[in-house]
Amino acid sequence: MQQTLVAIMIIALTALLYFAMVKVYQRFSYPLLIPVLTTTIVIVGLLVSMHIPYHDYMIGGQWIHSLLGPAVVALAYPLYKQRTILMKYRFPIIGGVFAGLLTGMVSGLLFARVLGIDHDLILSIVPKSITTPVAIQIAAGLGGIPSMTVIFVMIAGFSGVILGPLVLKIGRIHSSLGRGIALGSASHALGTSKAMEYGELTVSMSSVSMTLSALLGSVVGPVVVWVFHV
Repeated sequence: MQQTLVAIMIIALTALLYFAMVKVYQRFSYPLLIPVLTTTIVIVGLLVSMHIPYHDYMIGGQWIHSLLGPAVVALAYPLYKQRTILMKYRFPIIGGVFAGLLTGMVSGLLFARVLGIDHDLILSIVPKSITTPVAIQIAAGLGGIPSMTVIFVMIAGFSGVILGPLVLKIGRIHSSLGRGIALGSASHALGTSKAMEYGELTVSMSSVSMTLSALLGSVVGPVVVWVFHV
């Protein structure tokens, strides 16, 4: 009974903080104030300051986490509505996703090498732009550290959401197709959440890109590691 009450309180607190951060973001639309990032920072701050173990937080947090699956499945609806456009531009979409995936993997690997990062961490960085469940499996298969891969995936997601709009503006990318492919292939689910600000077609492109990145990444990842002799 006590654990149930704790779980309910944690879920309520997380939801209230998120909706509060949404209001802040709507009032001050700065990239650094995206609700997912600010809510995460506030929750981490509360857990640390109040000495609450992560395990205790996840009593309720696991209920929220369990909604991730249905949320991803729900992306099928905008995909269905945009199916005609998806089929029309299938080759540019596949090509764009492949280019984004390859660039993300190779750039991360090369930067890690230049900075002198350990071998195991380099292997953990390679799948950073792929959605977490798949990235963990790829990292494990490559010989990386899955727990570190989760951190790199979060960094890739947040950095893409924060810097993505600026990069799109500098690159003069205004099409829904281009924005969706860029956000989905670089920043997975977080990028897709950002794509919602650009319209339904951009969300559809982003969710397709995220899915294709996961599928192609399972094949491309080992090849990139082999080519660069990591």
